[in-house]
Amino acid sequence: MADALKISPSILSADFSKLGDEVRAIDEAGCDYVHIDVMDGHFVPNLTFGPPVIRNIRPVTEKGFDVHLMINPAQPHLSDYAEAGADIITVHVEADADLDRSLQMIRGLGKKAGVSLNPSTPETAIEHVIDKVDLILVMTVNPGFSGQSFIASQVEKIRRIKAMIGDRSIEIEVDGGINADNVKTVTEAGANVVVAGNAVFSGDDYAAAIGALRDAAG
Repeated sequence: MADALKISPSILSADFSKLGDEVRAIDEAGCDYVHIDVMDGHFVPNLTFGPPVIRNIRPVTEKGFDVHLMINPAQPHLSDYAEAGADIITVHVEADADLDRSLQMIRGLGKKAGVSLNPSTPETAIEHVIDKVDLILVMTVNPGFSGQSFIASQVEKIRRIKAMIGDRSIEIEVDGGINADNVKTVTEAGANVVVAGNAVFSGDDYAAAIGALRDAAG
């Protein structure tokens, strides 16, 4: 796993009326990935982005598109998101009856494969696919809405996942309520990618916000 902290601002918190400009701004501010939360109104209550939006903002940046699929089923749509410009495609263990197959499909499309766990899902749910993932996304809020408070009980899950990974080259990403007050807690537990929505987009200086997260992580 990489030692350097990666920041993946969630455009769910961006100004949708100028989304391309917002993506360009976080790129220039020093983000590592662009986090794109895809919600279907079924697996989670809200509806957000589909492949056309991703395709339209793809030319704006060369940063990796970190696409988090909160949809059920995901398999029929994997190729659409890959073709739209996703670099990492993450599916939820709770929404996928054939997780192993989905991860193989993502890698077969030439993309990095991620798996996400809701707060109530134990890390044992992904033991059988640990050798087929490039990224494990630990939800530190219940998925579906931005602006929720961090669930501190997930820190121990991050530690257990870190131990489960061992010497495998797998990133641990954390999503939900991350800010300068708690980012060090999750990175010390083993996370090396943090999703930040309001922590980045709530102010006018995105570079300062991203820098503050890096500084707080130590």
